[in-house]
Amino acid sequence: MQGKLLASSEVLTPIREGEKPIPRTGLGIAADSYWVDREASSSNPMTKSAFRDPLRLLEHCRAIGAGGIQVGIGVRPREEKGLLRKNAEAYGMFVQGQARLPKGEADAGRFEAELQAARDAGATVIRVAAGDRRYEAYRDPRSFQEFAARTWDSLRVAAPLAARCGVRLAVENHKDFRVGELLDMLRRLSSEHVGVCVDTNNSIALLEDPMAVVEALAPWAHAVHLKDVALAPHGAGFLLADVPLGDGILDIPAMVRVLRRARPDLRFVIEMITRDPLVVPCLTDGYWATLPDLPARDLARTLGLVQAGAGKKPLPRVSQLSRLEQGALEDENVRRCLAYAREHLEL
Repeated sequence: MQGKLLASSEVLTPIREGEKPIPRTGLGIAADSYWVDREASSSNPMTKSAFRDPLRLLEHCRAIGAGGIQVGIGVRPREEKGLLRKNAEAYGMFVQGQARLPKGEADAGRFEAELQAARDAGATVIRVAAGDRRYEAYRDPRSFQEFAARTWDSLRVAAPLAARCGVRLAVENHKDFRVGELLDMLRRLSSEHVGVCVDTNNSIALLEDPMAVVEALAPWAHAVHLKDVALAPHGAGFLLADVPLGDGILDIPAMVRVLRRARPDLRFVIEMITRDPLVVPCLTDGYWATLPDLPARDLARTLGLVQAGAGKKPLPRVSQLSRLEQGALEDENVRRCLAYAREHLEL
């Protein structure tokens, strides 16, 4: 049956004849887990990202034992959308979409077309993000307030379109809004079609307690980026590194229990980004430009987490590796996350 369903014979990680299939987990994979592949294609216009193609990503994730995918569907021919849905159903896998929020009413047509395409491909949940890292993109209160107003306008336009297409939007806590700010917007919006994509480590960059973030967002969760994190001191603040599940400081099993208790039907995906650690410059003046009222206890708690993990294990550095080595490490990191899910998480 699989041979009839494939769009082509090109499968990124084929299961060879006679080879025992890798045990399946319910954990899906977000396309950004293949960051190295994306960056390589961005820097070379002659190279097309394999993992941005939903059909190829689905086949690869099936082959390595994942339970689903989260990827931008875009606007595609009917036969491609139908094939993606048919293949996913045949494999017992789920599909989640990704899309850019509309930039006001003028962008509503593009956004609705992407939502409908994702729905036709079998996705009922679409992950969206509002903006960039707050402490890098917005250098004064006014610029952040303008961004917040644009985000509200985008959500106001997006909510009825999601309802019309029969999908739910999952807004990621994307190092932009703190939890209270994000939930205030969702409460004002009051739409069952707009909730949260809970990222389990992003909010540390805004000095929030990771477990408290999960507990606060769990009732609003439509999707999850399940991620672990390692931290280390830095002169400007601290370093934040994505690491395979189980290698970091987060209590991943406890977070999964909190989320499943609040939303039993929730799907989980990993977003394991293989890259150098990010600098969170919380000891610089610029960082505080849009966070003037942040309690000192939040900074103290976060720096306590940093110190607790300092020196236990060097943070991963990948930029000095060749593209081939980076790709191999990326593949290993993703597979380790899936193995952790099989062994330690009831997903």
